[in-house]
Amino acid sequence: MIDRKYQRIVFSFFMSLLMSCIMSFVISIFNVGFVSNIISIWLKAWAFAFSVAFPTIMMVGPLVQKLVGFVLKDEKT
Repeated sequence: MIDRKYQRIVFSFFMSLLMSCIMSFVISIFNVGFVSNIISIWLKAWAFAFSVAFPTIMMVGPLVQKLVGFVLKDEKT
């Protein structure tokens, strides 16, 4: 197993993998429809999307965490 100190990297990897997969598939179908080579088109789009998504999530993740902390109320204990 992977050490917990790499949690941010592992989270970013899986989040970007799944989101780029889903979004590239939806956008590929939206743009070209269910054509005979949709899988090939989608896999090419997915590879590109993931190569952008992973470093983007790594860079903007800390900012997003700060924004979430800013907009959420503190719990009353």
